[in-house]
Amino acid sequence: MEKIHKDFNNSEIVFEYLKNKANPLTAYELLNGLRSKGMIAPTTIYRALEKLTNSGRIHKIESLNAWTVCCENHNKKTAIFEICDDCGNVTEHLDSSFTESIKKLSKRTGFLPNKPIFEIHGQCANCTSSI
Repeated sequence: MEKIHKDFNNSEIVFEYLKNKANPLTAYELLNGLRSKGMIAPTTIYRALEKLTNSGRIHKIESLNAWTVCCENHNKKTAIFEICDDCGNVTEHLDSSFTESIKKLSKRTGFLPNKPIFEIHGQCANCTSSI
């Protein structure tokens, strides 16, 4: 029973840490930032990330191998991430018409998506305006 309680606490510590960061963090960035909280093993971080991802509270940005806090309840909407290749800013968007398009495509092709997340790399408005 104590392990379950400890895993819950570790997940909350990781979640709170991520919430206070502007950009997604890798597992090792989390580990380095949370050593002072007693997290010294990568497996502790990965367990917490898995729990938070499965509960829908965070997202893994696959192309960055990093995690970020979820912007809101998706209500079965598809997450779309804009990732700035210059400053590293990541913005999450939810668009119901995009989600409907994905559903129609999947129905037409017979494909059953299990984790529809889209990542778009480019430059954010701040970086393009500074050129």
